[in-house]
Amino acid sequence: MSTPKLQHDLQIKFGSEYGAEEERAIIDILHKEAPTSGDACIQFEKDFAAYCGTTHARTVSNGTAALFLSLVALDIKPGDRVLTTPITWIATAAAAVTLGAEVDFVDIDPVTYNLDPKNLEAKITPNTKAILPVHLYGQPCDMDAILAIAGKHGAAVIEDACHAVGAEYKKHKAGSMGYTGCFSFHEQKNMSTLGEGGMIVTNDPAAFERIALYRSHCTRVYGKSTKYCSLDETKVPMGKRFWYQDFDDCGYNFRMTDIQAAVGVIQLRKLDTLNQRRIDNAAYLSAGLKDVPGLTLPTIAPGVKHVFHLYPVQLDPKEYGMTKEDFVYAMLHERGVKVGTHYIPLHYSTAFKKRGFKKGQFPVAEAAAERLVTLPINPRQTREALDYLIESVKALARK
Repeated sequence: MSTPKLQHDLQIKFGSEYGAEEERAIIDILHKEAPTSGDACIQFEKDFAAYCGTTHARTVSNGTAALFLSLVALDIKPGDRVLTTPITWIATAAAAVTLGAEVDFVDIDPVTYNLDPKNLEAKITPNTKAILPVHLYGQPCDMDAILAIAGKHGAAVIEDACHAVGAEYKKHKAGSMGYTGCFSFHEQKNMSTLGEGGMIVTNDPAAFERIALYRSHCTRVYGKSTKYCSLDETKVPMGKRFWYQDFDDCGYNFRMTDIQAAVGVIQLRKLDTLNQRRIDNAAYLSAGLKDVPGLTLPTIAPGVKHVFHLYPVQLDPKEYGMTKEDFVYAMLHERGVKVGTHYIPLHYSTAFKKRGFKKGQFPVAEAAAERLVTLPINPRQTREALDYLIESVKALARK
């Protein structure tokens, strides 16, 4: 029998957790009049680049901005072709569409649900400029294969690591292997910066310069004897107040605030511990659900660290005894557990139907989406909550 607190805990599906350290960081920044993109952002960027093992990192307003600016850095424009997966949030594809690019999808691996490299090369054409693999649910893609194919055809790889902060592929941090890596700190992600936020990492200095400029109106500040550039947010020294600002181009405002970054610094310090809780919770769920008929549990690919942003399972309606839709309804209304349906294939959406996509084009993704649900997982879950979740899934089987 579930208690009111347990019911509440089971309604909270995702996200990180905040504590006294974040509270103190917020108060400290408030006392500094809560600037935008100041010292806290610089510290967060340094810490995050070091964590990922990259040369550069730049804070941005959200994961969508990270994807968009990565494509801007690559100079994506109308006529260029960008490939990604159909099983992802729309931002992955929309970032390219809004720049006028032609977007196409690559069908998925039926086990990991990530973009399948076996289907990738056939999709590449002479105007393919970028490939956006998504480390879905917290599990890195097969990056060796993707990078090899991209390199063969001269395409850049932009990693959508928005689900996978702290995940690893063969000891390399997710996001550190491509042209850029893009992260989200939305409230539902493994670490968060007060509801929204993002980061771009790269080892390419030219990419970093374009990202840094276009993130903040392409602004450069000129002093009496030295050019002060917004790339490192350096303040102009007191004795050398700038004469004027110039703008390399018409850019954007995708800056993060210092109050978010101060929280991000603390969250990053906690990340490995919080991710380990997710990993442990996922293992506990898998052990408890392994014998449920009609349930396909997550598979962790060799050589990766899966950080379980989500815990995906597939339901076989004949074996389990109900459809995905009935399961989601019954879990909420009979058991008080909110279950997710991540994701509806993007080519089913009106946005991509209008662009000529039709049902039947990506059969593996479509078959998986008919059965995929995501069970609640987060670092706050108690064993009591996990046991109730396991009991609930078992209670509905063959009902």
